[in-house]
Amino acid sequence: MTEPAPLSRPQLRRLLRNARRALTPREQRQAALGLYRQLAQHPLFRRARHISLYLPTDGEIDPRLLLRAAQRQGKATYLPVLSAWPRTKMVFQRVRPGDKLLPNRFRILEPRADARRQRNVWALDLVLLPLVGFDNEGGRLGMGGGFYDRSLAYLARRNSWRKPTLLGLAHECQQVDRLAQASWDVPLAGTVTDKHWYVAGTSLEPATL
Repeated sequence: MTEPAPLSRPQLRRLLRNARRALTPREQRQAALGLYRQLAQHPLFRRARHISLYLPTDGEIDPRLLLRAAQRQGKATYLPVLSAWPRTKMVFQRVRPGDKLLPNRFRILEPRADARRQRNVWALDLVLLPLVGFDNEGGRLGMGGGFYDRSLAYLARRNSWRKPTLLGLAHECQQVDRLAQASWDVPLAGTVTDKHWYVAGTSLEPATL
């Protein structure tokens, strides 16, 4: 009996997106709370002064409890903003409570672009990334647009860069055994779900990274 052919990246992306979309509203709320409990008191989060997060779409795990907690603690919080031109570029812009958010071309809410409030990615302390799939070795499968990969490409070119720390956020159902990585993929320091940390081949929560 032959082994089934491995799924292509588009096939795997479709399978995992369907899995997270299938979660009920109650399961999503529980997952958001579990994610908050995993991260809010962790030294990485507590030490970080400049943190980029995202607003959830398409069944992504919701980090807004962490966003509000960071703002209450006086941290500077940022959201990704897509550039009008070039359309492949993404920047990180500070967001404060009460800021007006508008849907971008993918219908994801973001602040209106303002260069005065944007920060270079290498000057951020912690970037919490959305993803479609992840493995235990820092592999991340994104939505396919490559926005984060292009923004973080400098990390792949120079091993001496230490900032920012990259953490993927996900539901447990988004884990896979192993992701084939392309040369432009930037590995994560780890992935955090509502139940576990996945770092260096283990699901045990580390004291620090």
